[in-house]
Amino acid sequence: MTSVLYDTPGPRAKRRNIVLTVVFTVLLALLLWWVWQTMDDKGQLKWSLWKPFTTSEAWTTYLLPGLADTLKAAALAMVIALPLGAVLGIARMSDHRWVRVPVGAVVEFFRAIPVLLLMLFANELYVRSTGIPSDERPLYAVVTGLVLYNASVLAEIVRAGILSLPKGQSEAAMAIGLRKGQTMSTILLPQAVAAMLPAIVSQLVVIVKDTALGGVMLGFTELLNSRSTLAANYANVIPSFIVVAVIFIVLNFILTSFASWLEGRLRRSKRSTGAVLGADKVDDVNAAEVGGTYGTGAGGSI
Repeated sequence: MTSVLYDTPGPRAKRRNIVLTVVFTVLLALLLWWVWQTMDDKGQLKWSLWKPFTTSEAWTTYLLPGLADTLKAAALAMVIALPLGAVLGIARMSDHRWVRVPVGAVVEFFRAIPVLLLMLFANELYVRSTGIPSDERPLYAVVTGLVLYNASVLAEIVRAGILSLPKGQSEAAMAIGLRKGQTMSTILLPQAVAAMLPAIVSQLVVIVKDTALGGVMLGFTELLNSRSTLAANYANVIPSFIVVAVIFIVLNFILTSFASWLEGRLRRSKRSTGAVLGADKVDDVNAAEVGGTYGTGAGGSI
């Protein structure tokens, strides 16, 4: 079977694909074996290093509080950055130059600065200009940096998603008398959400991971920072890194799985039933409409 985008491989291509798959599998198995042997030679597979993770103390004292702070910072950043990014993205498409140009400058400015620098600048601002307690200041700085950077990135995602829609959508809305704001809120944005969702979820995954930057530079007690304290107490640096990496993988997998489910649900809700009426059904529908029109007309004439 051949389609526009894909040619079905022939016998030679199938054999080549099988050989490449086998070679890749063997190389991957050798790599995993080498990693396992190296860790074993270095004594990183000793049960004494992994035993702390089977007790509640390591989780309740270090990992779970750090995970809670990670989720707290990521959730706050998501809740603020998503609507702010949508507003900035729509404002960049404004017909008014006095709106479009300043918003575009703000978006490009914050998108060009590394998120770590934004966190550091925010922390200095809070130190010099606010009375936020020192134990809460890292959270404020991390959330501020994440919001400023990711809102600017999400603004571009929103703008690209809206511009990807067929131009006829806007023209049809104008033809029936809708204003631009009504067109944006009732026609363009609902259709663009499904197209933007994968990119938005990718950015949300970035937010979850970037919370670790605050732990490295600002002393924010997120998951990776809590890991360092745990490793210092139990002397299990490599195992603690592996456990934290698995936790991040699970978190991001849950987030992307939920997004995939939501995207599929949105696409199914917009899909038509695909039912095709036969000629007799069409005649019945037309007859009913004509009869209803005549009946109304006759009733009105009486």
